[in-house]
Amino acid sequence: MTDGPLLHRWLTHPKSVFWMMQDARPEDVVAAYTEIAVSPHHEAFIGLHRGVPAFLAERYDPAEVELRGLYEARPGDVGMHFLTAPSDVRTAGFTRAVIRTVMEFLFAAPAVRRVVVEPDVRNTAVHVLNATVGFVPEREIDKPEKRALLSFCTREQFTVTRGTRT
Repeated sequence: MTDGPLLHRWLTHPKSVFWMMQDARPEDVVAAYTEIAVSPHHEAFIGLHRGVPAFLAERYDPAEVELRGLYEARPGDVGMHFLTAPSDVRTAGFTRAVIRTVMEFLFAAPAVRRVVVEPDVRNTAVHVLNATVGFVPEREIDKPEKRALLSFCTREQFTVTRGTRT
């Protein structure tokens, strides 16, 4: 996996604490993303900004990965994770632009009706970002690795945040 060193730097950075890979070795990150690469239910993508790797996005089937048995999945549900790359330079609005880009990517698939996320309940910064693109929290759930805030965003909710109607 050629992106292993890059992902290792991103995922072990202090800002990535909620990805729970702070102590991961390079080979741990490679193993985790190799597993994702061969999964029929989970995909990972590296997003570019001006030709440079700038964020990580994951798309998964929440009925099969991450949330299996923890909520009532609906046809058209897709799960999402995203992470902006650590940077010494702050660009106002960059993370918001990334989550919007990821949501547009997910909703580009006509079958997707709703995006599901399950961030750590303590990750208040991502809860605020999620709300800006239309996510509505439903309830807290217990996952093996964390207490999570199960939240949903329909295509219509996302479209409203973009200032247009469906």
